[in-house]
Amino acid sequence: MSMRSEPRGQAAMEFLMTYGWAILVVLVAIAALAYFGVLNPQRFLPETCTVGPGISCDDFKVGTGGDATIVLRNGMGVELDTVTLSIGAVAGTCTPNTNWGAGNQMSCAWAAGALATGSAGSRFSADIVLGYTQQGSAVSHQKTGTLTTKYE
Repeated sequence: MSMRSEPRGQAAMEFLMTYGWAILVVLVAIAALAYFGVLNPQRFLPETCTVGPGISCDDFKVGTGGDATIVLRNGMGVELDTVTLSIGAVAGTCTPNTNWGAGNQMSCAWAAGALATGSAGSRFSADIVLGYTQQGSAVSHQKTGTLTTKYE
């Protein structure tokens, strides 16, 4: 009776060892892919620029030297005055920043070195804050959004 139970135990052990090695090989392959960045979800995230309802980002770019350009469109239906746009805490130079008519574009720029630098293709993500007053009003408003893109 003892001779029959030993081959069953040996067969079970060989079964577990075979599948154990196969699982180990799969885990090593997954670890290698993760190490080299193939499984990095940041590579597949879309580039986005959102400010808030009524304001659209028509175009945007962040350079490796810390420079940036964002082109916004006023879709609020009213003319805006005293417009400011900041990436993080760094204010950009916007044209025009007064009499920004409904449906018109506005371009804001940051000089080289104003923002964090990075290598081409790496991710840049920051909060953006748009400040403005409506024409004929002294009440200031703020809209906060996000900018996620790759350094170019």
